[in-house]
Amino acid sequence: MANKDYYEVLGVSRDASADDIKKAYRKLAMKYHPDKNTGNKEAEEKFKDINEAYQILSDEEKKEQFDRYGTTDPNGGGFGGGGFSGMGGFEDIFDSFFGGGFGGSSRSRRNAPQRGADLEYTVNLTFNEAVFGVEKEVNIAKNETCETCDGSGAKKGTSPKTCDKCGGTGQIKYQRSTPLGNFVSTATCDKCGGEGKIIEEKCTTCHGKGTVRKNKKISINIPAGVDTGNVLPLRNQGEPGANGGPNGDLYINIRVAEHEKFKRKGFDLHIEEHISFGKSVLGTELKVVTIDGDVKYKIPEGTQSGTIFRLKGKGVQRVNGRGRGDQYVKVIVDIPKNLNDKQKQALFNYMEASGEKIDDDHKESFMEKVKKTFK
Repeated sequence: MANKDYYEVLGVSRDASADDIKKAYRKLAMKYHPDKNTGNKEAEEKFKDINEAYQILSDEEKKEQFDRYGTTDPNGGGFGGGGFSGMGGFEDIFDSFFGGGFGGSSRSRRNAPQRGADLEYTVNLTFNEAVFGVEKEVNIAKNETCETCDGSGAKKGTSPKTCDKCGGTGQIKYQRSTPLGNFVSTATCDKCGGEGKIIEEKCTTCHGKGTVRKNKKISINIPAGVDTGNVLPLRNQGEPGANGGPNGDLYINIRVAEHEKFKRKGFDLHIEEHISFGKSVLGTELKVVTIDGDVKYKIPEGTQSGTIFRLKGKGVQRVNGRGRGDQYVKVIVDIPKNLNDKQKQALFNYMEASGEKIDDDHKESFMEKVKKTFK
């Protein structure tokens, strides 16, 4: 790479920081790595140039010399060389950047402890069960650790053996030589399938899986105040973990049936109560239904239809909190549709006493009915 601009190779400016240079190298190295470009000579050469450029620009002394003279060779011959001297190989570079050898890290090993899968289950509740709380027992189909082999998967009285090919790691390292140097990559062990162990005699109950499918009864304590859409987490009640990993969780989805009279909004309850026209005018004592039982509420004179009264603290208990919501009572005044003659006469008298003008057609029609009655 004599007489070539290393900054241009990495695509960075001459005033780029060490962190910017490292990021640029990381991105390009992943793109042009030979394992990703098998048989591509152009990518192989590009990869060689990238590594050479990074070795220069990541070394303060060599970078200073290149910035001053345009070369790191006192004789003007450029950097040259195989591109990996002093770097410990490309696997070491990737170890420093990505935390593991190229082609797989220890976190992806199949024999590492793995958390069990989470499960979901929907519980249907009545309105009262949701409001007051309830204990439910449900049957959930899930995997359970095999009791016969204690989850090992091996026949009772035996135990799995460490894989002699990978030494229990579940991975095998392969080294190969290329014009750029020696490369080491990892792959899943083909003998144990990445498990790191081999079961010679499988458990007759779970057939080597270590788990069996069962219907498990689980008791759920549902607190007062839950509503549709709430989710209750039950820790460690999900699928069992693998290789000593923790169990997953079970999430209970709540679904609540509607009530024929109450309408719920959050922790508040809404209800409608109907009264007659006369009671709305004169006032009355109304018997109101609540979730705690009937209560009496005084309706004042002249209450209009649609008026809403609040019963403080008569709503739903707040989940895991203090206090309750309120209950709101909407008064609906029923207007009579069919009045008898006596009721109409009384209404006409009321209107006259109030100074209201009565439509002549209505009054004449009413008086004719009265005359026919006396005849």
